[in-house]
Amino acid sequence: MTDDTRIQLRLHFGDQLTFGPGKADLLALIAEKGSIAAAGRAMDMSYKRAWSLVADMNAAFDPPLVQSSRGGSAQGGAKVTAAGADVLAQFRGLEALLRQSGAAELAAIARHLRPPAQGGLSGTDVE
Repeated sequence: MTDDTRIQLRLHFGDQLTFGPGKADLLALIAEKGSIAAAGRAMDMSYKRAWSLVADMNAAFDPPLVQSSRGGSAQGGAKVTAAGADVLAQFRGLEALLRQSGAAELAAIARHLRPPAQGGLSGTDVE
């Protein structure tokens, strides 16, 4: 397997929400940094995008996953709720389960991959 071969979990809840590694990482960073904006910056994500993802998650879950308060850097902030911490923990648990249980199947699939091109030329390049 290549160094970058991995299983990546993405949960689809109908048209309501898709929850994957990006939203999970955003939740973890909000918990760590206490700020949606700071979590977004840590992910090289715009402030608007980070807030949009949080709004999507909060709209889909009851209770909301993130609680925020206005007030700027001195008084504002955000925290992951108990429900948010539980959703994140369950998602991380599913990721670990897939890594463990799917390792043999992933290795078997990876054995069918073509070897990486040597010298920068692929089979379709013309010399």
